[in-house]
This record gives sequence, structure tokens and C-alpha cells, in this order.
Amino acid sequence: MELPIEQACERIARLGFEAIDIWSAHEGCPHLDDVAKRLGPDGLRELLAKYQLKLFAFSVYRGGYARYAGLLGEAGGGVAVRGSAGACKPEELTTRMRAFIDSLKPLIELAEEHASCLAIENHGNALLCSPDSLKAFVDINTSPRLGIALAPYHIQTLKASVPEAIRICGKQLLFFYAWQHYPGAEQLPGIGPTDMTPWIQALADVRYRGYVNPFMHGHPASDVMANNLATSRDYLKACYKKTVEGRGVLQN
Repeated sequence: MELPIEQACERIARLGFEAIDIWSAHEGCPHLDDVAKRLGPDGLRELLAKYQLKLFAFSVYRGGYARYAGLLGEAGGGVAVRGSAGACKPEELTTRMRAFIDSLKPLIELAEEHASCLAIENHGNALLCSPDSLKAFVDINTSPRLGIALAPYHIQTLKASVPEAIRICGKQLLFFYAWQHYPGAEQLPGIGPTDMTPWIQALADVRYRGYVNPFMHGHPASDVMANNLATSRDYLKACYKKTVEGRGVLQN
């Protein structure tokens, strides 16, 4: 977050990652608004081409998808990640989930117009949070432009199975955080203790075709973060080798 988007992309490419997720102003992240104001879609495409990176996602928890839909589409399209709605009682889940998905119809139409998809992240104390809520979502949703951004961190807080959550999402899984429920840098793959090999196997089982995003909340210094991401990259590749190498499921 402390680096300009150009320097961030240079480091990401140097680490061997293939694609990026650009954040709007959550916790003050400047990158997406800077791209929108200063680079525009042409400048973003040029930047990504320079470092041979693909645009995978915009995270639009702050600002919302509509604000950035045109930019995402003109830059080549991708996934827009956002949250769901407030928590509900179990007996209200189906009704509330249907109402929530219905409320997204204008954004789904916008995604269709801009060659993009909308991915809803599961979160603590939210409508989309538990395995039951994931199932309600996939049972109700019929749009190929709408799906789930799965955050295992929040699944683990419920003492639930991450592989089971992946399998519930199935073909509607559009974005995956390699992110574990531990403090600080231990949120990252290979830094914290979670064995993510079953996660990678489950991604293969559902034929997930997106990218795997090693992720954490918090803002270590850029050099520290780069070193940790190198460890995470190697760890995820090792998990891949142990499970599904050669099937083309996992991408950096």
C-alpha cells in the first residue's frame, strides 16, 4: 500500500505472480483511485503490459462496483469483489439471501455491459458467512456474472471446513484468498501453520479457473511483505505439486 502502483506492479511481477487485484480505498489504499484519476484504462493496460501482468480483479469494498465498472471493463474486464449484507437469523436466511441477490440485478447488468463479474466475499457477522449461507447463495443465484469470493480466514473463525466451503461454491467460485485465521504475517500461506494442500485439492475438484491470492490484512513494510510473499509463492507451488500438478488449476 505504501508504494505507487507502478512500483507495486514491478515487485509483484518480480516475485513471479501472474495477475493483480487492485484495491479501492479500504484502510486508505490509494491504488484504484490513483489508477482511475491518473492512468485511466489505457495507462493501466500499458502498465500491466510492461510487467506482463494480467488484470484479475478490483476490490471495491469502498466506493462500490458501479463507480469503477467502466474502468474495469475498458481495461479488459475482470472480477469486482465486494461484501454482502448484514447478518440474519438462520430461519431468515433463504428470504434474506434471495432479496440480496435480487438487489444486485442492476450491478449484474452493469457487469454484463462491461465484460466483468461480481464476486461476493464471505465475512464474519454478514449475510454471506457460513457454509449454510454459501449453499443458499449458490442455490438461489442463476447468473453467470455473479459468484463468490471465498475468504477461508472467515470460514476458519467458524471452525468450519474450508475444502467443504470450496466444494459448496463449486462453479460459482470466482475468487479465492489463500488466507488463514492467524495473527499478523501468519495469515499468509506458508508463514502460518495451516496445511493448504487440501484447499488446493478442493480447488482442483471444483475445476476453479481463477487465480489464488495469498492475502493478509495489515501493512508490513514493502520489503518484509515481498519476502513473505516469496515464501507464500513457494509454499503454494509445493502444495500444488503434492496434489494436482499438471491439471492447470493453480495459477500464481
